[in-house]
Amino acid sequence: MIFREAFPGDISQIQRVRNSVNENVLSDPAIVTNADCERYLVERGKGWVCEAGNWIVGFSIVDLLDRNVWALFVDPHFEKMGIGRRLHEDMLAWYFSRADATLWLSTAPGTRAEGFYRAAGWKYVGLYRKTELKFELTADEWRRRYLSN
Repeated sequence: MIFREAFPGDISQIQRVRNSVNENVLSDPAIVTNADCERYLVERGKGWVCEAGNWIVGFSIVDLLDRNVWALFVDPHFEKMGIGRRLHEDMLAWYFSRADATLWLSTAPGTRAEGFYRAAGWKYVGLYRKTELKFELTADEWRRRYLSN
């Protein structure tokens, strides 16, 4: 597997992965447009992908402007292989090399993603949009967990 920076040419495969998931499913796939993806990859932050063969099987995107994880998804056929963890680590290393501001994300309650983020040191801080859980990770917590190894 190859982990690398995401580029606008990857968007169709990023969208395929995003719409293949079993949890945190979009109610309408048209909500997240290709233009949205490009804006987050090029203008607002940065993204990473994992390739297996010629296919993208996971991706992450962080928004430097709003200081949040915009997306982190793995194709269900490639779950539990460490892909999400590696994408998460690469994304956090890049973000915290550029900002000391606390990073946040939201996810649906009772999902594998919730457990993943809790295990990775994210702290629950309340509800987001009344139905999602909001988590935060400080630069100090990131340094303690990821740079002390």
